[in-house]
Amino acid sequence: MIEQQLVGNERPSKMYRWAVLILVSLAMFGNYYIYDSIAPIADMLKADLGFTDTNIGSLNSIYSFAAVFVLIFSGIIIDRIGVRISILTFGIICSVAALVTAVSTDLYVMLGSRLLLGIGAEPLIVAITTALAKWFKGKELGFAFGINLTIARLGSFAADWSPTWGSSFYGNWNEPLYIAFLIGLTCIVGGVIYFLMEKYAERKYTLGDAGETDKFVLADVFKFDKTFWYIVILCVTFYSAVFPFRTFAIKFYQEAHGASRELAGQLNSALIFASMIATPLFGLLADKIGKRASMMMFGSVLILPVYLLLVYSGISLYIPIVMLGIAFSLIPAIMWPSVAYLVEQKRLGTAYALMTLIQQIGVFAFNYLLGWSNDTQGASAANPEGYAMGMWILSVLGIIGFVFAYLLRKSELAPGNHGLELGMKKDA
Repeated sequence: MIEQQLVGNERPSKMYRWAVLILVSLAMFGNYYIYDSIAPIADMLKADLGFTDTNIGSLNSIYSFAAVFVLIFSGIIIDRIGVRISILTFGIICSVAALVTAVSTDLYVMLGSRLLLGIGAEPLIVAITTALAKWFKGKELGFAFGINLTIARLGSFAADWSPTWGSSFYGNWNEPLYIAFLIGLTCIVGGVIYFLMEKYAERKYTLGDAGETDKFVLADVFKFDKTFWYIVILCVTFYSAVFPFRTFAIKFYQEAHGASRELAGQLNSALIFASMIATPLFGLLADKIGKRASMMMFGSVLILPVYLLLVYSGISLYIPIVMLGIAFSLIPAIMWPSVAYLVEQKRLGTAYALMTLIQQIGVFAFNYLLGWSNDTQGASAANPEGYAMGMWILSVLGIIGFVFAYLLRKSELAPGNHGLELGMKKDA
């Protein structure tokens, strides 16, 4: 078992532990930036390299394809080689993947590099999560996770804003990818320094065993009840509607709404910015008042008209973007913690692994499907109506998600519920 917890009074100082948090979060920052570096150059890949939207969608689809398989074994691998070696190893893989993406003009080489990114990035996230559990405990742990996620999402935010702060690098398609590689070196820098800091702590402080990394246990899959599966379906429809949209959103804002690359990147970053601010607040609200199933259903309602408003309505572009930003902050803040109410502790690792696996399958499929839709409909600046079919596909996902959010709420209002609707006072 590799997950060790600092015990007794012989713990590193608080400053030392928070330095560790910043360093592992730095690796997450680079990881997220690399993944989101494709969206700002989607139109350039099409114009300069002759890529289709299907090709562009595949660059993110293949990441999810790799993630589906590597997530099954990541816990075992991390247990075998240890946290610090895992963070460094998978960080190096992410940086190498970013470099290969930047240097090649061949679609299949780029697909291979994005596959490599999926192989490195998802175990890196698992290893960093394990590291945080190793260094923080009790009330500190939730806050540490929140800080880590905020810094990670800053990577996505920085990538979306790169046409603004790095406009001089957007003269051709590959310069922004070289910037992504340089920023992605934080995966290695964070990994190296964490390796040294943990090695130093092991020599100076007492370390003890605390448990294992969560693993996927196939037999547990058949022991979950229907309410868990309602959340799983909500999860896959929600993320499949949001992340593939983000793949093409900058190109869509440019071609369908005449936005500059800079403005389009800023609009795409609104979802990330909203989640960084509002997700913790929605989590606190749910802890206080309960109504978790009701709030997830409300978030699902917000998504329903968003994509059609983006293509058919004459209202301000900012209204559907704000609606999507609220939903993107609200649903994840409540959905992931709610699983702990539905699944017993010993199966929680399998539950989260299963949700993540199915989520990645959905993101894989709909990145490709959305690109295919854009190509078959001829979506472009000359034919912005060609984006409509893709937006209908995303809207259908929203409808499915709403149906299962409704079923979840109905189940939680019935006798024998799991307490998702109960607030802090009743939980106590």
